[in-house]
Amino acid sequence: MPGNSGYYAAISPGYSALHAEEQLAKAELIKKSIPVRGLLLDIGAGTGVSTAAFEKSALCVALDPCREMLKRYKGLRVVGKAEQLPFKSSSFDCVVSVTALHHADLRAAKRELLRVTKPLGSVAVSFFKRAEGFKRALRIFSGFSAVDAGADLLFFLKRINK
Repeated sequence: MPGNSGYYAAISPGYSALHAEEQLAKAELIKKSIPVRGLLLDIGAGTGVSTAAFEKSALCVALDPCREMLKRYKGLRVVGKAEQLPFKSSSFDCVVSVTALHHADLRAAKRELLRVTKPLGSVAVSFFKRAEGFKRALRIFSGFSAVDAGADLLFFLKRINK
């Protein structure tokens, strides 16, 4: 997720207040779309607003390239990028990304999120429909099921077959 860490570090103090409502709504849609259980990775977690929404159902790890954003989440957190996840293959039961992958190289991010998901694990990623790379996301995630969430589209796989 190149290039935006300085911007996000600067806005981190007010990020949760500004985006909590929309992040929590997307997390609820994810919970309705895939089984949230076991060990969960939230890619592009920012301040952990959406990550915290999954904590009752899963042990969560928040990943973000911006250390300042992650400092605001009190759970397990790792500084890293979607394109180079610092985890062993098949580590997570569930991998989510709530409206963050538009900052990433989508092909590399998809490859990595599938790599770290356990066999029979679940994946859900949301994208702003107005994001610059949205049409590319439609192509790259075309094998996923999709749910229209108003301003976003949620792509998901309930069971990864490896």
